[in-house]
Amino acid sequence: MTLSLNTMSDPMPSSLDLAQRALSDGLSRVIHDYRPGYHLAPQVGWMNDPNGVVYFRGEYHVFYQHYPFEAKWGPMYWGHAKSADLVHWQHLPIALAPGDDFDRDGCFSGSAVVCGDTLALIYTGHTWLGDVGDERSIRQVQCLATSVDGIRFVKHGAVIETAPQDTIMHFRDPKVWQEDDYWYLIAGARLGDMPLLPLYRSTDLHVWEFLDYVSSGSEGDGYMWECPDLFRLNGRDVLLYSPQGMPPQGYDRLNKYQTGYRVGRLDNEWHFTGGPFIELDNGHDFYAAQTLLAADGRRLVWAWLDMWESPMPSQAHHWCGMLGLPRELELHADRLCVYPARELTDLRKAPLPSTPWWEESGTRWVPEVNGDMLEIHVHLDVLGCTDGHLGIALRCSDDGHEQTLLYYDAALQRLVLDRSRSGAQVTGQRSVSIDPTQERLALRVFLDRSSIEVFDENGRFSLSSRLYPRPDSLGVKLFNHGSGGRVSIPKAWPLDSGWL
Repeated sequence: MTLSLNTMSDPMPSSLDLAQRALSDGLSRVIHDYRPGYHLAPQVGWMNDPNGVVYFRGEYHVFYQHYPFEAKWGPMYWGHAKSADLVHWQHLPIALAPGDDFDRDGCFSGSAVVCGDTLALIYTGHTWLGDVGDERSIRQVQCLATSVDGIRFVKHGAVIETAPQDTIMHFRDPKVWQEDDYWYLIAGARLGDMPLLPLYRSTDLHVWEFLDYVSSGSEGDGYMWECPDLFRLNGRDVLLYSPQGMPPQGYDRLNKYQTGYRVGRLDNEWHFTGGPFIELDNGHDFYAAQTLLAADGRRLVWAWLDMWESPMPSQAHHWCGMLGLPRELELHADRLCVYPARELTDLRKAPLPSTPWWEESGTRWVPEVNGDMLEIHVHLDVLGCTDGHLGIALRCSDDGHEQTLLYYDAALQRLVLDRSRSGAQVTGQRSVSIDPTQERLALRVFLDRSSIEVFDENGRFSLSSRLYPRPDSLGVKLFNHGSGGRVSIPKAWPLDSGWL
């Protein structure tokens, strides 16, 4: 199937040219202290949600919410980068600029699909009907743009011009996929303070039929489910979404908003029934996740490695925002398991010396492992740890003022990521529960210049957070502040740049 390229309007080259000029002019002002070495981040300006992740003509394309003129949220453009291997990335020209009647105040989030020999972007066109920022009076429609070369896109206007009910204003973030002879689209919507997930069907991406609401929320489920994604793994249906307004519950849901999933079944009437909401990542910064079915059948996921209303010191450096590492998803029983994409091993340089078990009380510096771009494997023997904290300190300063702690808390039986002394503006702890019968924790830790991502080697959890230490805070320490247990670094590597 090939899409027609008949257009409703010109692709607004002047707006795109102005945006590209802003990127070029802004490069000289960017300060690189916090800029990631192997994560996707904007050259200049603001980044938030991954908009569309797609495999097109042998390359991975990632689009993202972008404001190129300042390092803050503004009328949204679509930034664009590509990679042949999920490791080495190249920035491409900005794909979409707002300004037409249907997207006057922003090209909001959406998705990307391949239709024949055409790359199609399906996104939300946003318009303020009152004052800018007044969410009580807005118009949101779902729009289509296409490209034959994967770089220059032609807008086709709004293809879904109204929400399923007239009283719905918040209606955004379409995720599109193909199944059999149809395209399907799921979006987030809000009716009063009730979240809804409308589902549509099309044969050509232009004309859409509303089927039903896949799911809706009740008390305690939040008021809006952003960035929904519906996919199948191991014969089960997985509903992934980012709720707004869910209250904290113990150690869970401590961020302003969350990203999580439910595992269940989509029946013949288009209704999803499933288990409880489970957070996909338990760190400080993880939102608006979107998945891709790769050519080899793996389900990959990307997310924004930031959180609304969180500290963002890099704004003063003329850029802001980054995406997390690409991750592989597997379904084991009723839980998603998360692993760093296997291609990321290509970032490794020559291995660093291993660090033997540390089981004495106190702290040990590890001078052979230090840096701001590292992959570190950490093993914690926790069965004999009866009290106190057992773990590793990262991005440590020589004067002891800065460090990021990752440790097992024996009293709580939890793995804790503590960034109380992780640098500029950030603070707080996040944690995950550890089975009391578990003998050893095996962790993979990825450090970039302003981030940490911790993965359980068995895929059971991840913790992703932004850090803003001084550039010279590079040390690593092992510590045992309690009784029993031991910690080691069996493997570690400095990591190379991910940019071409």
